[in-house]
Parts: sequence; C-alpha cells; structure tokens
Amino acid sequence: MLSIRVVSWSLSLLFSISFVICVIYGLIVPPRLHGMSVFLEAVLPAFKWISFGGFILGLIESFLYGTYIGIVFVPIYNFLHKRWCPTQGE
Repeated sequence: MLSIRVVSWSLSLLFSISFVICVIYGLIVPPRLHGMSVFLEAVLPAFKWISFGGFILGLIESFLYGTYIGIVFVPIYNFLHKRWCPTQGE
C-alpha cells in the first residue's frame, strides 16, 4: 500500500528538480542543439522562456503536476493492489 503524502511529495520534488535541470541545460547548451524552450512552453501553461517570473511559474506548475499525479495514482494503485494481490495470510 502506498501513502498519498509520500508519493505526491516524491513526485513533486522529482518534477521540480527535473524542471530546474531542464532550465539549466537549456541555458548552457546552444538552442539549436535542443528544443528545451519549446518543450517547456508546450507542457507548462503560461510559461515563457526565460524570465524570473516564468521560472517561478514553471517551478510551481512542475510541483503541482507531481502532486496531481500522486493524488490520482495512489488511490488507483491501492485499489488494484487490494483487488489483485493476495495478502500473506490468505
């Protein structure tokens, strides 16, 4: 059984760290060698490459995406786990 709190926080931090890595990568590598700005602008609503406000907004949106996925995934996983995985005592 999974904990919604643990999984949601884990995914939120994973997505936030990944966002920061993507932004750093996008700033270091020449734009012709990647599509980081296009990808992030397509995935994150209202995100514009790159300004301080855009960075903060992207970080918040990434965190919220992770939270949303954890909140949706955990109950589904726990339901299916109860249904399809027999317990030790049975």
